Amino acid sequence: MASLLEQLRQMTVVVADTGDIQAIEKFTPRDATTNPSLITTAAQIPHYQSIVDGTLLKAKVDAGAGASDKDIANLAFKNLAVAFGHKILSIIPGRVSTEVDARLSYDTEATVATAREIIGQYDKLGITPERVLIKIASTWEGIKAAEILEKEGIHCNLTLLFGLHQAIACAEAGVTLISPFVGRILDWYKKDTGREDYPSHEDPGVVSVTEIYNYYKKFGYPTEVMGASFRNIGEITELAGCDLLTISPQLLAQLDSTQADLPRKLDPAKASSMEIEKISMDEATFRSMHEGDRMASEKLDEGIKGFSKALETLEDLLATRLTQLTQGEERITHARDDLFKAYDLDGDGFITREEWLGTDAVFDALDLDHDGKLSPAEIGAGLGAAFQVA
Repeated sequence: MASLLEQLRQMTVVVADTGDIQAIEKFTPRDATTNPSLITTAAQIPHYQSIVDGTLLKAKVDAGAGASDKDIANLAFKNLAVAFGHKILSIIPGRVSTEVDARLSYDTEATVATAREIIGQYDKLGITPERVLIKIASTWEGIKAAEILEKEGIHCNLTLLFGLHQAIACAEAGVTLISPFVGRILDWYKKDTGREDYPSHEDPGVVSVTEIYNYYKKFGYPTEVMGASFRNIGEITELAGCDLLTISPQLLAQLDSTQADLPRKLDPAKASSMEIEKISMDEATFRSMHEGDRMASEKLDEGIKGFSKALETLEDLLATRLTQLTQGEERITHARDDLFKAYDLDGDGFITREEWLGTDAVFDALDLDHDGKLSPAEIGAGLGAAFQVA
């Protein structure tokens, strides 16, 4: 019998949720997605140090005399995201998602300008817009930015999506793809209700993505649905048939090693015959529905803050590495501790998944003993030689 992963690929496009090029080479997905947290982890792997160092030194030259290490690091992040994306595109046949600075999530004009800049960088490397998805948070402002970009032929991936109102607004804006966050929805409901477990078919994240998928197929929207942020393979198998699913290397490995029958759960033909009410979306309706959806509003706000913090962490790490390269420092002794303190919000000596706020795939990779929390030792081990525990 074929593995779950082999069967899933027959009905769903599998996307690798990682910046680790070696993992992408192993699982050969069609598409891939990256963000600051994933790049932070990948950048600490010795195999990729030459990419990081080369990007940093070029950014220093481009920034010009007098630029601070922080300014150079910010420029380097933009270049590094494209550098990793370019390398990934040499391996996969499809598209790579490259993220706009999450700190611009409520600024339509700045988001559009940044997206154009990213596409311009890819163009200089010979990569056409068809192979790049610009990743933007699903705020009203972000959706409006995506609408402008899509009309220019710049395709977008709207992320941090937790509610039907966000999905409808994206579809009506002509967005290419959305990434509803399955696992984070489950996290919110478990915390809010005190309920520890949900059968996979009752998982609130699964229910949400199923509702969005059926709505799109019922009314003929071409926007693709890519389920993201999974906690277990049960969530994945319940969404078999979804347009795309972006999956961490850890869960890809589980799917690849499991042999069982995988029935299709999502089907456009079935959705077309469902009784579903069509909702006309404008800004007033969007904001009213968003305010009335406590889970979506809380998780969107939390996600933007988490992605912003991940970017700031990456900029700090890049500034530290720049100091090492330009001033010959062999070791920055407090870097690991500073990073840990930034995430250990309650100061209890551990970082929980809620405190981490960044990408789930990175948390899972760092959580070496799989106890659901990160210790200083795990942070040190996961982030590479510059952060080894003394």
